[in-house]
Amino acid sequence: MSDVCPVEKPVNPPAGRRVVPAGARAALLVACLFWAASFVATKVALAAAPPLTVVTLRLLVSAACFAVWFAVRRRRFSPVTRADGWRLVWLSLFGTGLHYGIQTVGLQYTTASNGSVYAVTGPLTITLLAVIFLGERLTWRKTAGIALALTGVLVVIGVETLLAFDLTGHLLGDLLVFASIFMWGVFTVLGKDTMQRLDALELTARVTFIGAAYMIPASVAEMVARGWSPARLDLGAGAAIAFLGVTCSFLATLLYFFALERTESQKAGVYFYTIPPLTYVMAWLWLGEQIGLNLVMGVLLVLVGVYLTERG
Repeated sequence: MSDVCPVEKPVNPPAGRRVVPAGARAALLVACLFWAASFVATKVALAAAPPLTVVTLRLLVSAACFAVWFAVRRRRFSPVTRADGWRLVWLSLFGTGLHYGIQTVGLQYTTASNGSVYAVTGPLTITLLAVIFLGERLTWRKTAGIALALTGVLVVIGVETLLAFDLTGHLLGDLLVFASIFMWGVFTVLGKDTMQRLDALELTARVTFIGAAYMIPASVAEMVARGWSPARLDLGAGAAIAFLGVTCSFLATLLYFFALERTESQKAGVYFYTIPPLTYVMAWLWLGEQIGLNLVMGVLLVLVGVYLTERG
């Protein structure tokens, strides 16, 4: 008999359910808010530490958060089958270490405009994979909602940024960023299927522990190659890494899986379109950047697109 405390697993919503539950909607919005803030935090951290080390440290912070959570709740991991064990290893690649690692490295070799254009392909990847592998339906409302949200993001990005898009000079970085976004789509779909057997908290914790474990050797090798030491971290970079670990890797990922348990992958994925507008709003609040008409119009289109998709 297992000594694991029983966890009440929510029942997946039926195919005909049109509205995303309020709890799932709130979880997705908060997760996207954290991920929007992560761009600023990552920039601060990279100014003082190499990329793979930043990824490793944020995962170690996140793993520590899960360890404390499980210890306080006196909860133990439930046994898993060999097949699910290997699936967790793949999830750790697509959703933590390798995903964060190649994205962070890629952003060093491409422009911000290229990265922002690639970022909006994430929900499209999730939608296609969910239709193919999970059998989720692609209704006209979902299609219209995704198209509107994508249009809104492109409006927020602006004509000048889109015209500045450059593929030829940043091919390596472009491919890395795009690959990391595709990985998140696989992570979402594979994680959605695995949650038929594991709850969100346990799945996210296991994936984080595995990801942190195999990133440690990569980080050590990077530090040796660059002659860098953690002692060189300043207070600002340390705080940025702590923020990334606690909010972006721990809370945001947990909230995302919490929402995935309660709604379809496509409906959860479309919320990623809120990240670019949220990032611009944060830049206005904390960096004093100006908000133009394109941001207002783009945000409205994104909100309408999300509304249509989650009712599709």
